[in-house]
Amino acid sequence: MQASIQPGRDAATQYVLRLGDTCLILGQRIAEWCGHAPILEEDIALTNMSLDLIGQARALLTHAGQISGLGHDEDQLAFLREERDYLNPTLVELPRGDFAFSVLRNAFMATWLKLMWQRLQASSDTELAAIAGKAVKEARYHQQHACDWVVRLGDGTDESARRLQAALTALWRYTPELFSDDAVDEQAAARGLGPKWSELQADWRAEIGALLAAARCELPAESAFRSTGRQGVHSEHMGYILTEMQYLQRAFPGGVW
Repeated sequence: MQASIQPGRDAATQYVLRLGDTCLILGQRIAEWCGHAPILEEDIALTNMSLDLIGQARALLTHAGQISGLGHDEDQLAFLREERDYLNPTLVELPRGDFAFSVLRNAFMATWLKLMWQRLQASSDTELAAIAGKAVKEARYHQQHACDWVVRLGDGTDESARRLQAALTALWRYTPELFSDDAVDEQAAARGLGPKWSELQADWRAEIGALLAAARCELPAESAFRSTGRQGVHSEHMGYILTEMQYLQRAFPGGVW
């Protein structure tokens, strides 16, 4: 087996990797609905959103490999790192759950990504700004699609409302990680690379609060629990998704179509 890829640990590389890994793992989770969505239209829509996220991940991982100076390409960073080297928040690696769970997570993450891409269009890194300029359009569509479903489920039948509330209870305690800062965020902000993640919190809470109110959901109590996926300390679910995602590359190193 090939040795694990160890990405560069400078702040700029980690900042971009966190974004790339977030899109990559979320895209992989959404792809699990292919052939399993409740209606054909949603099967196609979710598959297309997964492809959008994978496309964003490809651009970000390619860029991370370039700025690290280590010569890694998108495939090496996607398939040849160990679990601890992935820097995505835990929220995106959780199992797909039922349809209510997935569309609510999509609403949370599409809103977060939209706000991030909006700010990254002013990045001092021209390549990152260009990626953001394209990705923000996709995120707006993802957000609209997911939010429409959240309201439909919350204001629908007793069963759909119950499932949505259960999804909110399960997901909410993972959201603080989306707004936690560390030295990587501080350095990125100081260099004009991108915003600290905490800078997104007020706008995100305002948009998600309005969405949940429209869906007649009761906001869960805040929890002291803090997930740590973006520090490389993941849930028990991460290993399983990587096993599936990396199998072919590790079984047939360097294989091409």
